[in-house]
Amino acid sequence: MGNCLKGTSNEDISLLRENERSSEQQIEPIQPSSYRDRTPVFYPTPNDGRPANQLTEEEQVRIARRIGLMEHLPILAYDDSINKNKECVICMIEFKIGEEVRYLPCMHVYHVSCIDDWLMRSFTCPSCMEPVDAALLTSYDTN
Repeated sequence: MGNCLKGTSNEDISLLRENERSSEQQIEPIQPSSYRDRTPVFYPTPNDGRPANQLTEEEQVRIARRIGLMEHLPILAYDDSINKNKECVICMIEFKIGEEVRYLPCMHVYHVSCIDDWLMRSFTCPSCMEPVDAALLTSYDTN
């Protein structure tokens, strides 16, 4: 057994002193503009996107309710034998087998990120314009 640090040299000590000097440098505060860039934007109405801190309480409740309903929409792996849709009509990119897709109550299929963004703006199916919330709520009433 022995000391793995056999001895210290001037180089070792100078490295420590450099670290001390760099930690004494001031850390720049986050600029307000860069903070705003990271604030999530929500759409209380389809063409009105605002940061979360600029929404009224009523709009926040409406968006929270919408997110809660979206969580009940199933996400499954894409299987081309079941679905006749070969591409997402929002982004126009073909589905890959095994890729996660979200099913709407009208049985239309979309990429999860595409349809989630769409549903945050408008709670209707982009293909058939069926109101998603009405279909979800009636499915709960029958169960």
